[in-house]
Amino acid sequence: MDISRAEQRILHLLAQGGRIDIEKDDNRKVMTVACITRDGWRASGLDIDLFRKLKRRRCIASSGGRPYRITQRGLELVRAQLDNQ
Repeated sequence: MDISRAEQRILHLLAQGGRIDIEKDDNRKVMTVACITRDGWRASGLDIDLFRKLKRRRCIASSGGRPYRITQRGLELVRAQLDNQ
């Protein structure tokens, strides 16, 4: 399955140890999402639509109320590059 360039970029950041933090409103609906790199910087390019697309494809998951991380399926979809460790 092919994934878009934006999805590829976010999955690379997550594969290197990043995370996705979300903020919900009182009705438990997602208001904002932020991709945080392993160095603690906020990465651009992630919006709610892209977050939902990655979640629907099961590339990312959260367990126990922790931030969203890349799943095994997401690691399979992301293309190998030299900077991935």
